[in-house]
Amino acid sequence: MALYLDSAIASEAEIASKMGWVKGITTNPTLLAKSHDTPENTLKKLTQLTSGPVFYQLITSDFEAMLAEGRKAFEIIGKQTVLKIPATSVGFAVVASLSPEITCSVTAIYSAAQAAVAREAGAKIAIAYVNRATRLLGDGIALVRDMASILAGSNIEILAASIKSPEEAAASLQAGAHHLTLPLPMLQAMTTHEFSNKTVEEFANNGQGLL
Repeated sequence: MALYLDSAIASEAEIASKMGWVKGITTNPTLLAKSHDTPENTLKKLTQLTSGPVFYQLITSDFEAMLAEGRKAFEIIGKQTVLKIPATSVGFAVVASLSPEITCSVTAIYSAAQAAVAREAGAKIAIAYVNRATRLLGDGIALVRDMASILAGSNIEILAASIKSPEEAAASLQAGAHHLTLPLPMLQAMTTHEFSNKTVEEFANNGQGLL
């Protein structure tokens, strides 16, 4: 299992890096647009701030343009590259073409059938937008569960995105997601619980230690 930062802001990536347990960074066109630098410079900065994967999502929609964009991203990010390729007919063809040379994920999956195609196209990761799927389909956790059933026994892993609470994060993992990508506030929220803080306070007030 890995927890990733979902952001293209370098200052957030720096904070996540210092946490010590965040394993990589996922971006998308919307997140890159929020950066104060060009996409190329932003990706270079993010690559320097993690030793793990950096996900880049293709924004072009023509087959040849998508191939060129994917290879351009690989030139910038290098071996840390994971391409996020949309779950469309053209996107699956791009995955089949690029996956032998660059690690590919399929993003915006909304059905178990699409997950099956992602597997056959050679993707290493299938991405589900959990909370968005709940809003659009009624149950994003069920989507993850259905994907996990379809992909069981294969080499493709599920990355759950669009997570709005620690409870939804845990439910996604329980449903079969292998990894989560979360914005910085959600990563921070997952580390805390009111009873944990209360317990620590009680030990501090009533106990003794070395310092």
